[in-house]
Amino acid sequence: MSHASLNVEIGRIRDLAPGIREFSLRRSDGADFPVFSGGSHTVLSLPLGERVHRNPYSLLGDPSVRDTWRIAVRLQEASRGGSRWLHEDAREGMRLDISAPVNLFALNRTGRRHILVAGGIGITPILSQARELARLGADFEVHYAYRAPEFGVFADELETLAPGRIHHYVQSRREQIEFGSLLAGRPLGTHFYICGPAGMVAASLNAGKSLGWPDSHLHSEQFLAPSGGEPFDVKLALSGHRFSVPSDLSLLEAIEQQGVDAPYLCRGGACGQCELEVLGADGELIHHDLYLSADERASGTKIMPCVSRLKGGCLTLNL
Repeated sequence: MSHASLNVEIGRIRDLAPGIREFSLRRSDGADFPVFSGGSHTVLSLPLGERVHRNPYSLLGDPSVRDTWRIAVRLQEASRGGSRWLHEDAREGMRLDISAPVNLFALNRTGRRHILVAGGIGITPILSQARELARLGADFEVHYAYRAPEFGVFADELETLAPGRIHHYVQSRREQIEFGSLLAGRPLGTHFYICGPAGMVAASLNAGKSLGWPDSHLHSEQFLAPSGGEPFDVKLALSGHRFSVPSDLSLLEAIEQQGVDAPYLCRGGACGQCELEVLGADGELIHHDLYLSADERASGTKIMPCVSRLKGGCLTLNL
């Protein structure tokens, strides 16, 4: 991607529920933000000590509103620093660099009907999609699952946006989405979108496929956090850099610390944009991405440096 960034100021910070905060951002130069579409995200560059930590967050506001962008962040129990910094250190008035909007979870505007499903903080891209569909006058419904009533943080906004088309599932009341029933008997041309925990996403996609839904009509978004692991060495064949990747950094972050411009879009193992060619590996490639096929992983020639790494030894990359 182009690594051009926008400098923004944190406007309003709201605590929505235990461990969930909303941030309103405005451009430092007072200009309007670029246009984005429902399902888009931006990558925030956060100052963690002596290094910059980059994390993707979905844009949950109205795509037609250009003076303010909104994101919501859940504090991750095993935070690598990003969500913890936003919950503990971020203050109104602080300035940050963020990326231009990227959409890897776009609506199919030719769809006859749209079923939107959110689990927990996965409501953030779903909310912007619902706003866009409402503005277009499209046929859609939203299914929103969360652990307890206080965690349905955008329930009121959804009800105002599309009264009668919002369905709530509260885990503390033992309510859950039955995907087989939800997806059965839908008319041709229906599109399904889901963002939520991995198990929920997998269950929905498996149900859709078993009912004969085409892959082109099943849309999902799931960003993965890089997993730690034992340190390993890296050699970049084109630039000549040699360095070690510590246990608490991703391969992509370590490459960036060398001043090498590596490609990326989502930084969460979903898009494939950061794919690098492996020229040699002394250890085992540990793949955590959602992009590579089983055959591609078995070939040992590709890696997604945003979430994957090597177990021991030295990794040589065509970079």
